[in-house]
This record gives sequence, C-alpha cells and structure tokens, in this order.
Amino acid sequence: MDQPTILCLASYFKGNAFMRMCKQLGARVVLVAKDELQEERWVRESIDEIFFMPDLTKRPDIVHAVSYLARDRAIDRIVPLDDYDVETAAALREHLRTPGMGDTTARYFRDKLAMRVQARDSGIAVPDFVHVLNYDRLRAFMSSVTPPWVLKPRSEAGSVGITKVHNSEEVWRALDVLGDRQSYYVLEQFVPGPVYHVDSIVSERQVLFNIAHRYGKPPMQVFQGGGIFTTQTQPHEDEETVALFALNRQVIEALGMVRGVTHAEFIRAEADGKFYFLEAAARVGGANIDELVAAATGINLWEEWAKIELAHLRRESYELKDYRQEYAGLILCLARQEWPDLSAYNDPEIVWRLAHKEHHAGLIVASSAHERVTSLLQQYEQRFAEEFLAVLPASDKPS
Repeated sequence: MDQPTILCLASYFKGNAFMRMCKQLGARVVLVAKDELQEERWVRESIDEIFFMPDLTKRPDIVHAVSYLARDRAIDRIVPLDDYDVETAAALREHLRTPGMGDTTARYFRDKLAMRVQARDSGIAVPDFVHVLNYDRLRAFMSSVTPPWVLKPRSEAGSVGITKVHNSEEVWRALDVLGDRQSYYVLEQFVPGPVYHVDSIVSERQVLFNIAHRYGKPPMQVFQGGGIFTTQTQPHEDEETVALFALNRQVIEALGMVRGVTHAEFIRAEADGKFYFLEAAARVGGANIDELVAAATGINLWEEWAKIELAHLRRESYELKDYRQEYAGLILCLARQEWPDLSAYNDPEIVWRLAHKEHHAGLIVASSAHERVTSLLQQYEQRFAEEFLAVLPASDKPS
C-alpha cells in the first residue's frame, strides 16, 4: 500500500519512541498535541507534521480539526499517546470510520465504572462498589460495606482525584461539593494490601507478552501523601506472578482488547489473600514504567505497539522479538533540589537515570538476581529520603 499515515494524539509529553518506530517502518506521522507542549523535546525528525490545540478532549472542536486535516490526508490509524486521549481517539475513529478501538471498548479502559461492571459480570473479583447515582443504592452500600471507602472519578488517570472517606457524613459532604458531577464518580470499598501492575502486549486478542511488578507502596498512598515511589519485577516463577498473569488474561478478554498495549493494576487483599482487579488502561504505563520494562526484558512497549499497528495496517503478522527475563526496579521522588545530583549513585546495576525533569530524582536498576534489585531499592529508598525527598500537595495531573 502507499505510505500509511498515523495520527497521534498527545495531551501530555510522551510517545516519542512510538513515533520514531512508526517513521522507521515507513509511515507518515502526524502529531496533534496540546498548545502547552510546543517546547517539549518531540522527535521532530520522525514527525512529518505537528499541530497544536488548546484542548484535545473538547468536542466538537477536535472532531472538526481532525476532519479538516483529513480533507487532504488519508488518515489510516489514530493512536492516543496518553490515557486522556483514549476516548478522544475512539470518538475520532467512530466519526472517520477508521479501524481500531471504538467508543464502547474505550470506555472499558477509561471509565472506572464501566470496567468494574464488565469485569464483575465476567466473573472477575473486584472490590465492592456502587455508582454514585441512586441515593437508595448508595445508602444500602454504605450500610452493608464496612468503611473506609474511596470516592473515585470515573475517567481520571491513575490516582488523580481519588478521595478516601471514612463515614457516610463525609460522603454526603463530598457529594454536596460535587453537585451535578456526582454521577461521574464511583464509591468503592477500600481494600488494604499490596498493589501490583501487569504490563502486556496484545495482538489479535492474544497476550504475547506480560510482565508483573509490585509497587513498594500503593500509588494512591504515594500520590496523595507524598513519599518515594518504587516498583520492582516480580519473581518470574512465583505463584503470585502466575496468578496475576492468569487474571490479567481474563481482564483483557473481558474488556475486549484486540491489539495494542495494556497497563493493569491488581491488589492482593490482606483480609483474604485474594487478588482483586482495580483498573486497566489501553496505553503504556506512566511514571517511566516503560523504561522499567525495557530494563528487565529489552522490550520497548512503545516500539512494539507501533509494530503491531503497522503490521495490522499492512495485513502482516506481528512477531514479538526475543526478550530477556531478568529483574528491574524503579525509584522516583519529588526532590528539594531543582536538578538533583545523582553522581554518588554508581552501582553497576544502574541502567537509567531520570533526566530533563526539574525537582525529580529517579533511577532504574537491573540484575539477573531478584534479591539484588530488592537490596538496592531498599538502600536507595533510605538515601533518597535523606538526600532528596520533598513533599508537596497532591497534584491534579497524572504522571
């Protein structure tokens, strides 16, 4: 076929590796991004055209803008580079009749209510929840499910906007503040326990690659209370890892992912030891998790996603390259210093250092030994707390 055109949407600065690979594979790359991202370090040598807009989620503006571009550009695929662009990309595909994930499936990967209902109806364990809609059902939930609970916006990313509430009075006060926005929320049982994430590559409904990691502290705790963010690869043959992979495959099938990458999160409840599904996203994980996966396996999720899209477009078979099965750990924190000096961290296992991000410190270590990664993260967490850590109020933006 003629040179295909891939239209990428970016509400946040990410996806350079995806666009670079699309260009290497012979595609024409068009990027539509938010105005505030004009000065970011885009791989402009791999992008044929860049357009900037004030807000990529505002309809019908984005529909009109992309439809205008399509007058003299045959757009073959539309790809969201950020979680906030998943539903926008789906709406554009529906409008332009471009192949790929449509509105209904996109909801399962963006709307915390839709994904919970779909998972529960498919026999997957989820924490007890109720849509903040009907007050009788809300009262019944609060009288039967032991607090605390978490009030979650349905379509934010990660831990953004989540509030922990301890009694019904706190819930009603929060709903008074929300007003007409109440129906865009879910009230869910708070389940204590360690949180895990599974990152996957899916092609034609088959999970061809997955890797499991465990967060040091639950992301919500770090995001809202401050502290140091860590996550590390699970032991490959561990029974937890095997169970997570099986549950992850169930989730991907239930939510209807056909091709692409996913980032799913699960919690193992302290009360009963069972795994519960928390959420899934049809995108590469944030907070530099793509670099973490690459350090442990050699797999770049962005690049493989690009290969999948181009293979399907050209009616070719996608083949996952060989990869390692090692271990990696990631540590990140807000820093008091504008540009933290990490030169004293010189262990040979360090394979990545966070750069170009003011007031942040970050490292990734990799080893063939799980115990070595664990030991280094424990050492670094103590040192980061003493040398760098700053705590600010929770942001209203994702990582």
